[in-house]
Amino acid sequence: MLYGILAAASALLLTAVLSAAVRAPALRLGVVERRRGRRVPLLGGVAVMAGVGAVAWVGEWSGVAPLGDEAGWLIVVGAGLGLLGLVGDVWRLPAVMGAAGVVVAAALVVPYRELGVLGGVSGVAWILLVVHGFKGMARSDGALGVVGAVTAFGLSGCAAAEVMDGLATLFSVLAAALTGFLMHNWPPARIVLGTCGALFVGFVLAGGVLHVYAVGYGAGVGAPFTLTAVATADVVLVLVSRKRAGRELWRGGPDHLAHRLRRIGLTPPGVVVVLGLAAAGSAGVGLAVHMLWTEPRSAWWVAGATGVVVLGMLFVPVGPPRSALASASAHATRSMPPAARRPQSTAARPAPTGVHRAPATRPIPGGRAAPGPSPRPQRLRRQEAAGLGRRGWVG
Repeated sequence: MLYGILAAASALLLTAVLSAAVRAPALRLGVVERRRGRRVPLLGGVAVMAGVGAVAWVGEWSGVAPLGDEAGWLIVVGAGLGLLGLVGDVWRLPAVMGAAGVVVAAALVVPYRELGVLGGVSGVAWILLVVHGFKGMARSDGALGVVGAVTAFGLSGCAAAEVMDGLATLFSVLAAALTGFLMHNWPPARIVLGTCGALFVGFVLAGGVLHVYAVGYGAGVGAPFTLTAVATADVVLVLVSRKRAGRELWRGGPDHLAHRLRRIGLTPPGVVVVLGLAAAGSAGVGLAVHMLWTEPRSAWWVAGATGVVVLGMLFVPVGPPRSALASASAHATRSMPPAARRPQSTAARPAPTGVHRAPATRPIPGGRAAPGPSPRPQRLRRQEAAGLGRRGWVG
């Protein structure tokens, strides 16, 4: 118990320090992405992996809290998948290559002995779905950090109930590391997880859920679903909306659950709070179902709520929120020079010809002619016309 508290505190502080330390190198090397006009570093996943891996290695090396084969292999394969995501952050790998990496990694950690061949294949497909759900939440500031920390905390309780001490310690350390990372990832984020951190966190959580479910299978499939209900809702919403719109399923866009919540008027911190509350509610139901505190059919309530949310969010238009458009327009106006802010007249101005013509005069009805320049004598006009003709100016 004491080591668990010390390990969690160490992971929190170490990840917070590493997240601050990798910001400058990421900005210098250009490993960034633009969010609302800002350059945000993408190396937060490296800090989370390093924090979790360092604390887990110290526990294994000292013998105080050995992870065991399941947790150790899960974190090793998850770190390898995270490195593949890091390559994608730097060189922008195709989405198909990332999906293939998730499939291979899932095939390496699925417990075939408990689930069987058919169950193992289904587990690989489920891990692929859930990992991409967590990856989609990484596109919004703070969303994956909060949802991942809440899910890891609930999953550690399930693992502790099954006397899987290595997995329980791993999930507690991951929850603490994500909490430390949130110190820099809370909106507006100063650093984000990127593909590296999203794949690592999503894979460790999805693989851990499958391992815990394989032992406590008496609770049915309701517990694994409720523990990852928010990530599942996000990926189902994205796949259905892109299929209806005729878009490519693997092409990214602002059509995730967090983006749609922004479209209905929530602020970025409000989106994080709503997703965190939803994750806490669903994870609480999953923990209760797994511990047999409630009937397994209670998971149907979470499934029904998830379906209602997905159906409702399908009618929310995708794209940048109106407030973001207004703020971007105001920022662009403020950045313009004062002369450029003046409204330009749409009326066409006469082109200068270099000839100054006297204004035309109108006769006064019933009176004398309006005053004007005195006419030149007829003889002078004829002389000027003759001179112009000799020079070829008139034909």
